[in-house]
Amino acid sequence: MNFRPAPPRDDPEMNLIPLIDVLLVILIFLAASTSFTQMRQLQIALPEASAQALEDDRPISLAISQEGLYALNGEYVGADGDEVLAQALRKAAQGRDMPTLRINADAQATHAAVVRALEAARLAGIARVHFTTQARP
Repeated sequence: MNFRPAPPRDDPEMNLIPLIDVLLVILIFLAASTSFTQMRQLQIALPEASAQALEDDRPISLAISQEGLYALNGEYVGADGDEVLAQALRKAAQGRDMPTLRINADAQATHAAVVRALEAARLAGIARVHFTTQARP
């Protein structure tokens, strides 16, 4: 016969503090590594040159990104070939006597992307082509 009182039983507890610590670290990592900005236009770093500003009233604007993507007057153009880009340039030049094309090419854009734009301008019948640069300080 055992007359000793039974030892008090400790109920097992789940310690939530380490779990909360791990979740907070994961939350901080995700918040720090997530980009909340939405890209709406091509980001272009123009090359520098010293020249006078263009004096045309309504030039057709063609932006070329570093990756070789094209945007015509602010609208993305999925140009798989020269003829697709030339067709988009023809459409933008409708109703203009002497259309002017202004190319905003990124300083890191490939030579092939710029030449493709020049070839498309030739196919579209645009003879006046200008390149946009940044003024040197």
